[in-house]
Amino acid sequence: MNRTAALYALASAALFGVSTPAAKGLIGAIDPIVLAGLLYCGAGIGIAVLRRLAHTVLAPAAREQALRRDDVPWLAAAIVAGGLAGPVLLMLGLARTDAAAASLLLTLEGAATALMAWFIFHEHFDRRIAFGMLFLVAGAAVLAWSGAPTWASVIGPAAIVGACIMWGLDNNLTRKVSLADPLQIVELKGLFAGPVNVVLGLLAGGALPALSNALLAGVVGFFGYGVSLALFVVALRHLGAARTGAYFSTAPFLGAVVAVLALGEAVTVQLLLAGALMAVGVWLHLTERHEHEHVHEPMTHAHAHVHDEHHQHRHGPDDPPGEPHTHAHAHGALQHAHPHTPDMHHTHGH
Repeated sequence: MNRTAALYALASAALFGVSTPAAKGLIGAIDPIVLAGLLYCGAGIGIAVLRRLAHTVLAPAAREQALRRDDVPWLAAAIVAGGLAGPVLLMLGLARTDAAAASLLLTLEGAATALMAWFIFHEHFDRRIAFGMLFLVAGAAVLAWSGAPTWASVIGPAAIVGACIMWGLDNNLTRKVSLADPLQIVELKGLFAGPVNVVLGLLAGGALPALSNALLAGVVGFFGYGVSLALFVVALRHLGAARTGAYFSTAPFLGAVVAVLALGEAVTVQLLLAGALMAVGVWLHLTERHEHEHVHEPMTHAHAHVHDEHHQHRHGPDDPPGEPHTHAHAHGALQHAHPHTPDMHHTHGH
């Protein structure tokens, strides 16, 4: 298990978890769809500045690999799913759902990510991971139940579930390009999805908010969407989509706590039961250990790396010195056994 990558995923979850009740607090002052756009504008603009500052500090050899032409279709599809459909559905759902309930319901993003990773993108899973997802889904079902269902009581949670499905697709598509510069990925997502969502909100009858509220939304977006997503992309690279989604499932717990403490929302038996079920599901994922003999097929790609057991390649005269460094390199066939996750070097069948 790559502990550094796990910390990245948990930090990503913490930032996004806090952003949910923060966004809930802004909905009264900003149209929901316009708010979704402003959150992504803050992410795109903030990360664009951060990326250029990083390029002035880092030596060229230590910079991340830029996106390639082959990455564009995957990233474009991810932007549509996660940068356009996802945030709009979330803001519409938040407008009709308590922030604490919405925060815990967002745990379904991890389930959606894993189910797609397993059955569409063929990422490996075992019984422990499957049971963990069952607990997560059970917790979400308890949370969404509101007695005799009516359209008014269902539409908010349904919109949030829709957002989770879109983000689950986004996560799996983004994994396809996760060897590229995570700051560049987030910058493009934010700078495209942000303005488009703002325009959609204005066309739907929304209005631009006061400058102070817009700036506040931008700050929330920079940390809760921009920095969070950049950390998430790095975790995807090392842990795979399903495991990263499981770590990210800790986000709603922090979001729910903030909603209760900062917004004064009630602590109910339903909330506690849902939280307990989800906590068991997350624990099952976090304590997984996967080890067996496996074969690495030959491949060639480029990404930032050090010369560990998976990167024992020769260097040409034009390859950068020092570690970590970024350059195109070839992996030969390799057969060995060690604990691992479905990272970009462990996509073998089982």
